[in-house]
Amino acid sequence: MQFEELEIPDVKLIFPKKFGDERGFFSETYNLEAFAKAGIDQQFVQDNHSLSSNVGVLRGLHFQCPPFAQDKLVRVIRGRILDVAVDIRAKSKTFGKWVSTEISAEDWNQIFIPAGFAHGFVTLEPDTEVNYKVSAPYAPESERAIMWNDPDLGIDWPFGKSQVTLSAKDEKAISFASYRENPVF
Repeated sequence: MQFEELEIPDVKLIFPKKFGDERGFFSETYNLEAFAKAGIDQQFVQDNHSLSSNVGVLRGLHFQCPPFAQDKLVRVIRGRILDVAVDIRAKSKTFGKWVSTEISAEDWNQIFIPAGFAHGFVTLEPDTEVNYKVSAPYAPESERAIMWNDPDLGIDWPFGKSQVTLSAKDEKAISFASYRENPVF
């Protein structure tokens, strides 16, 4: 397995090895010891799976407040996404900065996003399936979201507002300025 730091070093891109023959392929997508050696020493407690039928489905920018803050290990099992992580740790030197990368079934890559980051993605192909591990269970009372297109963040999404599909919950996300007034990380 190959691990690469992105521009914000706490966010890591992961390339599992894939072994194929005439029967198909085999791939080890998670290994506790290999991840720990790469500095990712979390215990995952829940797997989530989403299907987005259309291009432009945008989910995010989500996070859960402590004590239910989640580390995430995200991979695409069909299709392609642009994945975004925003540092929302108030004392971090990269507070308010973001990184993005394409994750796809074809590239067989994954991304690790630690707690203290708001996370989101937009689908780049129809019928995209995303599978992700999290280090804390879903806690609705702890769930929060920051506006995906907040001008203070300036995220370079490939689609404008009229081209994305959002959930009702994501439509009501707070601004980054509101989060900055009362940060939880």
